[in-house]
Amino acid sequence: MAHPAEPAPIDGCCQPILEPGLADDDAAVLARTFGALADPVRLRILSCIAAQPSGECCGCDLTAPLGRSQPTVSHHLKVLTEAGLVRGEKRGRWVWYSLVPERVELLRSLLDTSCCRVPGGPAASGHGSGRQ
Repeated sequence: MAHPAEPAPIDGCCQPILEPGLADDDAAVLARTFGALADPVRLRILSCIAAQPSGECCGCDLTAPLGRSQPTVSHHLKVLTEAGLVRGEKRGRWVWYSLVPERVELLRSLLDTSCCRVPGGPAASGHGSGRQ
């Protein structure tokens, strides 16, 4: 079976990267988003909201399962909202939060590393796996 022509290795080592991966703007968005996710409480908040059958949760209902005070939960919800991961809807005195599906999908698409895979590259050769 014939294989498509592969680029010649540079200096006999690795094959060139065929595509640049993340664009600068996408990398900046992803870094801000992961910064917001880099806290166990915020990950638990996202998990709690996602687990609700309605897909939404009142901010006041998060204090007990998280074991955190209302001001602490509010702070974490603000960080998640600023990162575009959740949105809040004020209903009377309370704010109901839901995930932002577009942002969750953006994370999935940005993390798809298939654009950076090179035939015969590190994944196939073991190169870069830490083994010599």
